[in-house]
Amino acid sequence: MARSQHPEIILASGSSARAQVLARAALPFTQRVSDIDEPALVASQNRELTPVEIPELLAQAKGRAVATEVAQEITSPTLILAADSVFEFNSSVYGKPHEPEIAIERWRAQQGQSGTLHTGHWLGLLHPEKPGALKQQVVTDSAEVEFAAVDEQTILDYVATGEPLGCAGGFTLEARGASLIQSVQGDPNTVLGLSLRVVRESLQAWGYRLSDWWD
Repeated sequence: MARSQHPEIILASGSSARAQVLARAALPFTQRVSDIDEPALVASQNRELTPVEIPELLAQAKGRAVATEVAQEITSPTLILAADSVFEFNSSVYGKPHEPEIAIERWRAQQGQSGTLHTGHWLGLLHPEKPGALKQQVVTDSAEVEFAAVDEQTILDYVATGEPLGCAGGFTLEARGASLIQSVQGDPNTVLGLSLRVVRESLQAWGYRLSDWWD
């Protein structure tokens, strides 16, 4: 069976972890980062969003912003892929800690415990001959993360590396933080910030297969 012509892929994210997920799956792509004020966007909703609504809102905003930017530039069908993640712990929602003191406090609370990482995905399909038409899908996937019971010095050492400061929930699964994770129930790529299963199933709904992109 002949392979269908596949769209170009633009990852609407500056995340190296999401880029690595696509690269490991042999999916060629380019990256384009949107300029979205995430806290302001969430606050503008004038209500308390659920842990699932937040990453969906932010993923849609990032993806649509990039789609608008490239709509007049593309010369072939183009897939825009955006994602955002939040961590839910003890019924509270946590994004990136940014500050070491915040990361330390979070790790003191979550070590030996578990929480849920929610990743919202937005996929948009653009065609150059129809610049105003945009097919889109929004899907959120969640994974349960159990943390190892670690001592205070390990927490301090981990935060001192700077690794968790820019990650939702203050941890990573692909680097030093992997040694502090006891188990993951669900798609590990969801914890990394981009579920390939979600991408595959969403593309299938549009008549594409992930293998269409493989050399």
